[in-house]
Amino acid sequence: MLRGAAAAVAAVPLAGTAAGSAFASSAAPATGPDGPGAAGHGTAGLGPNVLAFDPSMGDAAIQARIDAVFAVQQSNQFGTERYALAFKPGTYHVEVNVGFYTHVLGLGDSPEDVVIHGHVTVDAQWFDGNGTQDFWRAAENLTIVPPDGLDRWAVAQAGPMRRVHVKGDMILMPSPPGNGWSSGGFLADSVVDGRIDSGSQQQWLSRNDTIGGWTGANWNMVFVGVQGAPATSFPTPPYTTVDRTPVIREKPFLTVDRHGAYHVFVPALRRDSTGTSWAGGPAAGHSIPLTGFHVARPGESAASINAALAGGKHLLLTPGVYPLSAPLRVSRPGTVVLGLGLATLQAVRGNSLIEVGDVGDVSVAGVILEAASAHSPVLLRVGDGRTRKNHANRPTALFDVFPRIGGAVPGGTEVSIRIDSNDVLVDHVWAWRADHGLDGTVGWSVNPAGVGFLVNGDRVTTYGLFVEHHQNYEVLWNGDQGRTYFFQNEHPYDVPAQSAWRHGTTKGFAAYKVGDHVTEHHAWGLGSYAFFNLNADIYTDRAYEVPDTPGVVLTSLMTVCLNGAGGGGILHCVNDTGDPVENGFGTYDMKAYSNGVGVV
Repeated sequence: MLRGAAAAVAAVPLAGTAAGSAFASSAAPATGPDGPGAAGHGTAGLGPNVLAFDPSMGDAAIQARIDAVFAVQQSNQFGTERYALAFKPGTYHVEVNVGFYTHVLGLGDSPEDVVIHGHVTVDAQWFDGNGTQDFWRAAENLTIVPPDGLDRWAVAQAGPMRRVHVKGDMILMPSPPGNGWSSGGFLADSVVDGRIDSGSQQQWLSRNDTIGGWTGANWNMVFVGVQGAPATSFPTPPYTTVDRTPVIREKPFLTVDRHGAYHVFVPALRRDSTGTSWAGGPAAGHSIPLTGFHVARPGESAASINAALAGGKHLLLTPGVYPLSAPLRVSRPGTVVLGLGLATLQAVRGNSLIEVGDVGDVSVAGVILEAASAHSPVLLRVGDGRTRKNHANRPTALFDVFPRIGGAVPGGTEVSIRIDSNDVLVDHVWAWRADHGLDGTVGWSVNPAGVGFLVNGDRVTTYGLFVEHHQNYEVLWNGDQGRTYFFQNEHPYDVPAQSAWRHGTTKGFAAYKVGDHVTEHHAWGLGSYAFFNLNADIYTDRAYEVPDTPGVVLTSLMTVCLNGAGGGGILHCVNDTGDPVENGFGTYDMKAYSNGVGVV
């Protein structure tokens, strides 16, 4: 399956079960003059964990701060430390290793305004060269000039790269020693002058990029609106290419002007687009001064934040963990909720975390949403019940939103993300019920999660939908005229017995369920995987379940089983069609299909 140096690597579960591995967080960072957040290196008003750099500080001093953050964050998978490394316009000669909960961002109007002569790297040597757990990190809005011509971004889920110009080649797998798997990435609004080599990367979505070429493929590589993308050849190699992106706007981002004033730029809506939003010069959109934002700090209450939102402010969440006993409520059209440094909201009283009204043009971006108590009804909700309101001209959008149930703390939710409004855009989510974590945070009844992604609204469009290990349908899509471009899923690992995971006479739950009444739905590039790790002989009857009607079309879909003997598997691909993938087939068993039920 693998190419090049990774050809001999044994298969491992996509999200990395890491039996016997330690998951304790690193020690808390120093807060004195030698710590990552040392005095004088924070950004005024944005707290000590936003480290702002400008060229006048000198490359050596900047490198020392970057290295200090990485020393804390390299293996800090379930720690509470959060950092944003913010580069003001200029040129730097530094190496940026990007660890957990580290957000690297340029502060220019264009990616060309911040130039890093060095690498911006995600690798996996902390995990013996296995990149399947390189989660929760990000890079955006800068130019990378790797001295050796090759930049490495070996991420798993929740490791987006956006609005970046790489002046060279890219590789998406870990370096030697190890050369292990990497497991799910997202590249958007970016230019790579050279060739991207997927290496051991298992699945990937590129959206609105311009690339010099692509080589390599394993399971599911999807390209939407990408200039230079390979032609569709699924399943050999498994490339699925959609020429144009039907509707999108890019994630809002932080900038600083020549007077030192901060702003948040909100890109404009684009339709039927290819390539980047900034290819022809400054991107279309509007800028909001930071004075229009409520700048929140960890420890602030939901009541305080909601008062600011009700008063007309946008919301900037500085890096850290926010225990909340009530949801943040967004009711004003056009509101921006922007997290820096993987800001993490925790539901500590069985509450939801973000509730967006049935209004248009809201942005929610760059946040982890964590169930930190039992039985939250939902973590993020957009709208409240079915509606006929049309938001096509001003759609609400979600960017890099990552629900998490278990792993760091025990907790549960009935639904991770619920979308009731129409015309919503979803641009990269990873809804994860933890399969591993700190002691006492993972178990069938310890971190229960029902539906991962529930859509009741019409004309909802998703790009990069990662949903894993939920105990009900991973995706339940009841709205009409929905579209998905790339889906990646793993069924729950820890099903204790078949009787615990069935409904009626049906074994398990489909990973992607389109409601029986839906008349039109389209999806491209779908992968669903089984790894049942308790040797309990667990099966699910089907990976995808859809109404058999010509308006429901699934294109380029696959199933994979990673079990050894006694694990179980997936009996059918779509409804009651498609061959089983099941245990006892060596490293893995895979089936791929060009079309699903409903294709004419």
